[in-house]
Amino acid sequence: MPSSGNKPDPDRPDYNVYRSRRGLFSRFRKPDLGSLSGKEKQAADRQRATRSDRQDLPYEVHRSGSGRGGDRYGSPGPRRPSFGRKGGRSGRGGKRWLKWVLLAMFGWLVLSFLAFGVSAQIQSMKLSGDAKDALGGSPWILTNPQNILIIGTDSRPPDTLEPGAAQEERCYDQQAEGEAPHDGCAGARADTLMVVRAGGAKFKKLSIPRDSFAAIPGQDSQKINAAYAFGGAALQIQTVEDFLGITIDHVVILNFTGFEDFIDAIGGVKVDVPVRLCADISGGEANGGWSIDLQKGSNTLDGETALAYARTRKPSPCPGTEPSAFTEGYDDLDRAAAQQLVMNGIKERLTDPLRLPYNFIKGPIIGWTAPKAFVSDMGFVTLPQLALSTVFAGSSKPDVLIPSGNGPGGSLEIPESERQRAAAALES
Repeated sequence: MPSSGNKPDPDRPDYNVYRSRRGLFSRFRKPDLGSLSGKEKQAADRQRATRSDRQDLPYEVHRSGSGRGGDRYGSPGPRRPSFGRKGGRSGRGGKRWLKWVLLAMFGWLVLSFLAFGVSAQIQSMKLSGDAKDALGGSPWILTNPQNILIIGTDSRPPDTLEPGAAQEERCYDQQAEGEAPHDGCAGARADTLMVVRAGGAKFKKLSIPRDSFAAIPGQDSQKINAAYAFGGAALQIQTVEDFLGITIDHVVILNFTGFEDFIDAIGGVKVDVPVRLCADISGGEANGGWSIDLQKGSNTLDGETALAYARTRKPSPCPGTEPSAFTEGYDDLDRAAAQQLVMNGIKERLTDPLRLPYNFIKGPIIGWTAPKAFVSDMGFVTLPQLALSTVFAGSSKPDVLIPSGNGPGGSLEIPESERQRAAAALES
């Protein structure tokens, strides 16, 4: 061995050191230390103990040189991450993937609500100023139940073949937006009148037969739906308030075309029809209207059929000998009940747990389409609150004002006691 400048140890024997590759089974053989001298055996024992201790440390050990992670004497360096092992980066990658999925789902929900709110605000800007002035509701409907008057008019756009369609687009816009008739345009009567008590986890409905005999401010007493033709939504609101003795806080004017599109967007509505119903609405399909044939029991209706069902007043004979609404009699009270069944069908479609995946996927489309079914004073702030409140509210049974007999001009006489009963039940 080369001299290091120090005196050699007389007790230390001369020997040579050779590097060799470890045998295939050498790691499984127990070392034989019996042939070593005392000092060499002690040194070997110390080396074995050191290696055993290092194996228990949470880092790698490099035997020699200035290789990665260690110094030239083989001191341990920091252990690098182990990919694919338990607790390594693969676990963090899975959590990161889940986080991005949840964020995407949350963003989709936010987009759906934004589409709903923006569309609602656009529609609220169309409502006539007189109608807005006739209302005194609070925008905070989520926790405060309020009365909402739903008006469906018999106005029809000029491009339809239905009888009674508006002659010009501007006249149709007046009728659809609740304005009083002016500039040579004729007014349209209300085709549907319903008061909904909603908000604060309540969802009650009261239908007013359109032929109910009522006092109309500034006009002779007559059928209640004539108020819309005289003074638009503002006069209709005042007439209903006087008729029931309640305050109307908000108004919704249904748009038939938008109503159809909304029903189609949510995949139709399921309605339990009490008796087979056949009808030709507005002259039937051949004259630009609708023709329907609904079986008794559960029916899933698309937008056009649901609208036709809600508007049916005079059923037609059904093919065959099976009893139908035509043979059993069908009046304005049955029609009002049908409208409430459609309302319940919409609510159940939107809140059914089995429909949640469908509603979630089509959320932005439903959110944008829903407010286009009507013109209302409820915009970006109020209408989303109403939607949330309705989700947690139960559906009440249909309630319709019951007439005591016929009034002047083919109207229906609704006793004062019946009106008080219905108003009390609505606001209870």
